[in-house]
Amino acid sequence: MRNAGFAGPLIIAIGLVLGGVLFAVVTALLRVEDGGALVRLNRAEVELRAARAGQAAAEAALQQAQDDIAGLRAALEASPIVAEPPAVQPGSLGNVADHVDTVEITEEMELARDRYKVGVTQPGNRVILELLGKPRAQYDDTCQSVTNPNLRALLETRQIGPIRVTMIKPALDSLERIMGRLQENDPDIYAAVGTAGSLCVRLIRGSSSSVSNHSWGTAVDITLANDLDDFADGNTQFGLLLIAELFNDEGWYWGATYSREDSMHFEVGVETLRRWAEAGQI
Repeated sequence: MRNAGFAGPLIIAIGLVLGGVLFAVVTALLRVEDGGALVRLNRAEVELRAARAGQAAAEAALQQAQDDIAGLRAALEASPIVAEPPAVQPGSLGNVADHVDTVEITEEMELARDRYKVGVTQPGNRVILELLGKPRAQYDDTCQSVTNPNLRALLETRQIGPIRVTMIKPALDSLERIMGRLQENDPDIYAAVGTAGSLCVRLIRGSSSSVSNHSWGTAVDITLANDLDDFADGNTQFGLLLIAELFNDEGWYWGATYSREDSMHFEVGVETLRRWAEAGQI
């Protein structure tokens, strides 16, 4: 009986010990699990804060972009911008003619002079005298008639599109080709073309010795819509930029590239004159 009475407390004691051990093991396991969960929780909180910071930065950038767009729209409404005509490859009007609807043909544009000097040399008096002789014996600053019979035989008055001019025949033929292309490519500018003169035997204004190239019938002054381009202001009318491409193709030199810009003036270049001479046209 004593053994039976001792076994009960012993079993209880063993149960308490085992319960204590089990509690300790479970507690330890829970601590380990809680530690991993805490690490994951902390990491998640850090990532959340980073995401919120990124969102705030993106929202700030978006607001700045919206403010910039609003400012640009306000500026455009206050000061409308006229598109600058794009560059044109020599020998073609290209897309420039597309801008005639947005740019007035007499609007002044800044001129890139070097572009129109390529392949054409300005004819000086020495070259033209060599090829065509003197128009007359004496000159002054007023227009006079040609007295040289050889040069007179080369001259002709012709209606070329909207203008009537007197020049040497190969120059008239060349001018007809120019006006034909202009009419085909840009009829609005063609219809606006006028002239401030062609043949005029005189000295260059301000000179007592140099003769104007108009004296040989190898130069013409072009106007647009009866509006003369301003002399020596460094700018040129938009429509003359288009026309200059065609003159350049035909080997004419443009007065816009003079040291004192004269954008309405076009004259046959040295190379073209020599080619005509070699062909027996002058």
